[in-house]
Amino acid sequence: MKHIFNQGKDPSKPTLLLLHGTGGNELDLLPLAGMIDDETSVLSVRGNVLENGMPRFFRRLAEGVFDEEDLIFRTKELNQFLDEAAEKYHFDRENIIAIGYSNGANIAASLLFHYKNALNGAILHHPMVPRRGIELPDLTGKSVFIAAGTNDPICSPMESSELQSLLEKANAKVDLHWENRGHQLTAEEVETAAKWYRKL
Repeated sequence: MKHIFNQGKDPSKPTLLLLHGTGGNELDLLPLAGMIDDETSVLSVRGNVLENGMPRFFRRLAEGVFDEEDLIFRTKELNQFLDEAAEKYHFDRENIIAIGYSNGANIAASLLFHYKNALNGAILHHPMVPRRGIELPDLTGKSVFIAAGTNDPICSPMESSELQSLLEKANAKVDLHWENRGHQLTAEEVETAAKWYRKL
């Protein structure tokens, strides 16, 4: 997978996995990583799927309707890539925190839904529920921050609350932060995420 790896100053800190939104690339969220923690290593990945020339992490059938088969395949592909990247760049595979926005937040949530040890935690900006009707792995010890918009036309408030509930049922510790906005990524929610991260 096309990516950037920046070695951090402090190897004891988590590696931040950056996952962009539709049409973004591996450069998009680098400023966010700096705002969250400027001493940690950063692995920023570009989605392997193109939709009308725009990179994404998995295919969709329509707005808000995921291609479930492709989602499962791409989640597995990303999980395997994290195994390889940890070996190549010598970071702790057990200590990855994902930061995802929109489509990137969805694939990060999908990693949590499918693999017990894919991530140690996640900051999800405007995620949706990746899959319904499946049993999640035991996520005891995992921490998740969800930033959601009360007027988000793509991801309804109900969707955000449902995702929180599903993760909590799997024993994850979840903080849900609301912005009185739509689907855009705001400076306020990034600052709140940074405060959450510092308490981990």
